[in-house]
Amino acid sequence: MIFWWLLLAVFLVSWGLTLVLRRYALAKSLMDIPNERSSHSIPTPRGGGVAIVVSFVLALPFLNGFGLLGTDMLYGLLGSGLLVAVIGFADDHGHIAARWRLLGHFVAAIWALFWLGGLAPISLFGVTIDLGWLGCILASIYLVWMLNLYNFMDGIDGLASAQAIFVCLASCLISWLGGHDLLIWGGLLLSASVAGFLLWNFPPARIFMGDAGSGFLGLILGVMSLNAAWSAPELMWSWLILLGVFTVDATVTLFRRLIRKEKVYQAHRSHAYQYAARFYSSHRVVTLGVMCVNLFWVLPLAVLVGTDCIGGLTGLIVAYVPLILLAVKFNAGGREV
Repeated sequence: MIFWWLLLAVFLVSWGLTLVLRRYALAKSLMDIPNERSSHSIPTPRGGGVAIVVSFVLALPFLNGFGLLGTDMLYGLLGSGLLVAVIGFADDHGHIAARWRLLGHFVAAIWALFWLGGLAPISLFGVTIDLGWLGCILASIYLVWMLNLYNFMDGIDGLASAQAIFVCLASCLISWLGGHDLLIWGGLLLSASVAGFLLWNFPPARIFMGDAGSGFLGLILGVMSLNAAWSAPELMWSWLILLGVFTVDATVTLFRRLIRKEKVYQAHRSHAYQYAARFYSSHRVVTLGVMCVNLFWVLPLAVLVGTDCIGGLTGLIVAYVPLILLAVKFNAGGREV
C-alpha cells in the first residue's frame, strides 16, 4: 500500500513542480520562439521536463528502500540519468557544442552499463548468444541513440510524454504477464512522473519538456529495457517493439538526411510526425493517432513476444514493417519545402 502513496506523491510533485518551472521560465524569458523549423505557432515556456527528472530521482531511493529496485539499478539510473539531465538543462539555457554533448552521453551510457553488467545474452531463433564486449559497445550506442532520438521526437505537444507513459505501462503489463514482478515498479514510478508533467504538456501545451527531460526519458527507458533483458531475453525484443514508433520515425529520418549529406545535428522538422502535424493542422490528432497505433498494433505484438508466444526477431519485423511504410508515407526525412 505504501508504494501507491509514493506513486501519488510522485505525480503531485511532478505536477506542482511543472507549475513552478512554468512560472520560472516566464519570469526568465526561457521561451521557445517559433521559427521556420518549429512545429508550434506561439512562444511557449520550456524546461518543464526537469519536473520529471526531480520527481523520479527523488523517489528512486524509496523504491530501493522498499526492496522494489536493486541497488545496482539504483546507481545506474541515478548516475546516468542525472548526467544527461544536467547536460540537457545546460543546453536549454545556453548552447553546448554537439561533440561535448555526445561525449557526456557516452559517459552516461557507460556508467549505466557498468552497473547493469553490460548487455545481457540475446535470444535469436531459439539460440542464446552472449556478445561480450561487442555487446557492451552496441548497448552504449543504443543508449546514446535512444536519448537523442527521444530528443528528436519531442517536437509536438504531448507526444513524447504520452509515448513514455505508454511504454512504461505496457512494459509493466508484459512483465506482470511473464511473472517478472520486480521489473514493474520502476516503470510505474516513471509513468507517474511523466503523467504529472503531461497535464501541462497535452495539446495545447502550456510548457515544453526541453532537452533535460527528453534526453533523460530516452536514456531511462533504454536502461530499463536493457535491465529487463537480464530477467528474460525475450523482454528486450518486446521493449524494442514498444519503442517502435519513435525508433522507426527517428531512424528513417536520420538515414534519409544522411543520404542527402545534410547536417543531422541541425534542427529541422522533417520527421514523419512533424509532417503529419502539418498535414492535419493538429498536434492533438497526431498524438492521439500515435497512441492508437501503439495500443492496437504495437502492444499486441509486444505482448506476444514478451510472453514468448512468437520469436523476438519475427515479432520485431512484423511490427516494424508497417511502421516503416507509415513513416515513408508521411515523408520521414524528406526534403523540407
